[in-house]
Amino acid sequence: MICPAIEILGPSDPATLDRRIEQLDSYDLAIFISPTAAEWCLKSILARREWPSDIAVAAVGQATARRLETMGFRDIISPEDQADSESLLKLSGMKKVAGKRIIIFRGEGGRELLADTLRKRGAEIDYAECYHRARPDSSNNTLPDILRQTNLSAITVTSSEGLVNLLEMAGSENLQQIASIPFFVLHERIAIAARNRGIHTVVTTKGSDSGLLDGMVKFFQS
Repeated sequence: MICPAIEILGPSDPATLDRRIEQLDSYDLAIFISPTAAEWCLKSILARREWPSDIAVAAVGQATARRLETMGFRDIISPEDQADSESLLKLSGMKKVAGKRIIIFRGEGGRELLADTLRKRGAEIDYAECYHRARPDSSNNTLPDILRQTNLSAITVTSSEGLVNLLEMAGSENLQQIASIPFFVLHERIAIAARNRGIHTVVTTKGSDSGLLDGMVKFFQS
């Protein structure tokens, strides 16, 4: 069953995003944080202009890289294993960035590790925030009904924000039930957040949809 725990909405500051898009030719590298960033940001960009041909492109993870490839991008800098900032920063293409201008496409908020590390390496960093995340409207919340009517064997969560929203959507009366269901998550940061909120069984898988599936198969086979 699919139960969205995050709703994607447009940017809170479209004027700043427009300025970043106008200045796109001045950047040496563009980094896309997620598949959602690739989709929403490129939609905003391509509605206004063509993508500059001489700007390098990087992606945090293979899912984001694949989304960019479907939009015509090639030679994308991206880690092969984990989909996180740490893995991207280890790549050789992200080491010698002194004097480079880098734009990071993302939603509003999020971790600062990537930008902070690249600044320490001598790069100039700007954010282009193309959307913001919100908890879905309560009138569309089907999670309490799902918990009442279905004997769930597993729950998958792909972000810490989604985890928080999911638990709030479940309602206090269902927290004991939901805490007893195994959670499968994409990163140890999410796993720590889940354990801190009382989830009994949390399994960290490889950072992809196939990783989640493989993790669940191995868990239930054992």
